[in-house]
Amino acid sequence: MNTKEIRDYKKTLNLTDIQRSILIGTLLGDGHLETQDNGKTYRLKIEHQLLQIDYLEWLHDQFKEWIGGGIKHRIKKNNKEYVLFNTYSHGAFRFYAQQFYVNRKKIIPKLICKFLDPIALAIWYMDDGSWKSNHHKTFIIHTVGFVKKDLELVQTTLKSKFGIETSLHKQKEKYWRLYIKSESAELFRKIIEPYTLKFPSMQNKMGNIMPKK
Repeated sequence: MNTKEIRDYKKTLNLTDIQRSILIGTLLGDGHLETQDNGKTYRLKIEHQLLQIDYLEWLHDQFKEWIGGGIKHRIKKNNKEYVLFNTYSHGAFRFYAQQFYVNRKKIIPKLICKFLDPIALAIWYMDDGSWKSNHHKTFIIHTVGFVKKDLELVQTTLKSKFGIETSLHKQKEKYWRLYIKSESAELFRKIIEPYTLKFPSMQNKMGNIMPKK
């Protein structure tokens, strides 16, 4: 429903700095921008498995003034339950859609060095990251949707902004994963852990063993 009251309300909305950082992180990860009016406005859609509802509820709360409804549940063909929400469609998201999409395909924006900050990096990792193993004691970001050239730009950004050394590992012939080198693992942890510690569902991604209740 697109009533005059809602249209007037949306005119009062502006993205905060924290919302912008979260938006960057989730667009690098699992978030999507969708348009219903040929690119004039976009809405943000975020979806995660039910097991990560603590994380999704936090994301919902961060964008609560942008959301007209609550959290929705759905079961996919794999019989797993997912939780999701959509924001209002709004022109404030258009700039980010122009940076992150070419012909509806997601890319790494050329301005990634300007965009990426600790919050965005933590959100990206929580969306698409995993703990390599207790043997390797480092982290992977599963970047299978991006081409190598774009990921090399990410590598340069991580090195120049944070001092994080990475390598790219090929997966299934044409996909790439971003591997945090072991010598940078603790630095990477230090940067993102203030955010990941908020969520019990994320502790396995940090290599943390949660105590049994």
